[in-house]
Formats: sequence, C-alpha cells, structure tokens
Amino acid sequence: MTRIYDHYELPEEKERLHLRAVRLEWATIAVFVVTIALMAVTLGQSQAMKAAWTEDFLSLVPPIAFLVADRLRDRGPNERFPYGYHRSVAIGFLAAALALLALGGYILADSLTRLVTGERPPIGLVEIAGWQVWLGWPMIAVLAVTAVPAVVLGRMKIRLARELRDKVLYADAEMNRADWMTSGAAILGVLGIGAGLWWADAVAAAVISADIVRDGLRTTRTAVTNLMDSRPTPATGHGTDPVPEKLVGIARTEPWVLDAWVRLREEGHVLVGEVLVVPRPDTEGITGRLERLGARLRESDWRVHDIVVAPVARIERQ
Repeated sequence: MTRIYDHYELPEEKERLHLRAVRLEWATIAVFVVTIALMAVTLGQSQAMKAAWTEDFLSLVPPIAFLVADRLRDRGPNERFPYGYHRSVAIGFLAAALALLALGGYILADSLTRLVTGERPPIGLVEIAGWQVWLGWPMIAVLAVTAVPAVVLGRMKIRLARELRDKVLYADAEMNRADWMTSGAAILGVLGIGAGLWWADAVAAAVISADIVRDGLRTTRTAVTNLMDSRPTPATGHGTDPVPEKLVGIARTEPWVLDAWVRLREEGHVLVGEVLVVPRPDTEGITGRLERLGARLRESDWRVHDIVVAPVARIERQ
C-alpha cells in the first residue's frame, strides 16, 4: 500500500544536527544584534566602517530565513499545497542570496562614488573616562572583537551545512565569512585614514563589496536554478549530486528490470522525482514489485522523500 500523503522527518542523527543548526542561528541573531549596537556607537564617517555595519544588518537575513523555513518545511501536504512546504527552504535560500547581492551592490556603488569624488572621511576625537581618544581606536577594537564570533559561527555552520545538505545554512556561513573579511578590510581602511591616506577607506569598502557581490551572484544563481528544478547539487553549489546515479544503479540491480531512468529535483532538504523502469515482458506481480522497489529507493538515502516508480515500455534517451 502506498500512502498519498507522507510526513517527512529527518533521521535521528540528522535531526540532532539540525537542532544544533537552529541553536546556532539563534546565537547568530543574538551576536549580530549586539554587534550592530556596538558598531553604531563607534560608526563615525568611515565608509569602510559603514560598509561593515550595513553588512551586519543584512547578516540577520539568512538566519531569520532559515528559522522561518524551519517552521514551515515539515508541515504536511494539503489541498492547496499537495507537495507540502519543503520549498520554503529554497525560498529562504533565495532570500539569503539576494541579501548578499543587494548588500554588495549598494556598498560597491557608494564606495566607488566616494572614491571618484575624492571625499575625505573625517575621524574625530571622543572622550573616554576623561581622556581625548582618536575615534579610530574604538572602531578598530569593535571591529576586531566582533570578527571573532563571525569566524567561529561560520566554521561551525559550514560543517553542519555539508552534513545536512542545507543551502540556506551554507549561504549564512558564506555571509559570516564575508563579515570577518569586512572587519579586516574596515580596520585597514580606518588605519589608512589615520595615516593620512584618504583613499584607503573607500578602497577597503570597495574590496569588501566586490567580494560580497561575487558571493551574492553565485548563490543567487544557484538559488534560482534550484527553483527551476535543476539537477540536485551539493550544499556548496559546485558539482552534481550522486544520488540520481545511485538510484538508477539500485533499480538496475532488480532482476526483473531491463532498464531504468531517474529524474530528481530538490525541495529544500529533500529530493523528489520519478524513476522509470522497463520491466521484463514475463514479469508477474508488477504492482508489488514497483512498491518494493520504491521502498528500497527511499531507504537508500535519507534525502529521498517522494519517489514515484512507474513502468514504461521503453526509455528513449536524448
């Protein structure tokens, strides 16, 4: 018997990893709220500092997208959404990618404009405990301190994203990588202003934004192709997923199958699609064999969720 509506749950070991990812995303939101507040106090007129501050704001988009998708992805199918809500993860991935692209494009245009017009950002003095201190030193201190959690969080998320095949989490890890790179470039920009190199600040901001644009373009392209039902890819977006070939190999091991072909697409964490098989002419009990093969294919990989096995007379490949 085949169930029409099937509720998807992660395997036990993957569920533990997913709960870790959820906790990491909540921790990320808390860290960046504090970071944004600290940087607002020391913002000044540095363009690189403003770029870093803007990026911290947009760094909240990927974890929020992940947590919203997490609340939706396991909802069961209904009359309006017969395939369920798995694609909420793909929409979250697109939101994270567009945040990267929008951030980088805005800062790059602004930085180049300031560089061309020769704008010289002033960094004045601030009074701390009765002492007059150059504002650049508190800026550098805040940038250096806030870069540390971005590095730690990003490395932890990269490992989890690969284990869970989670592209939203991977995009968030990429954003965290951009965060600490932004902090490093902003420090150089502030030091350049202190050394009298007025252009160093705008150049640092431009370098930051160019790297963010590159990441944003790559992740946006991957997110859009996922929504267009492209062949499944790893969380990094590079290469092809081995699961389709794996399923074809399993189907062809059945003694009653002459040929097989598979078509899969990604819906968030899961893979869905069809497997076409050409049965031998003398095959008996075809219905039961198809159901057993379908169960075997689903058990072969934790991501295979909704798979339809259909018999055909022949398979014509392009």
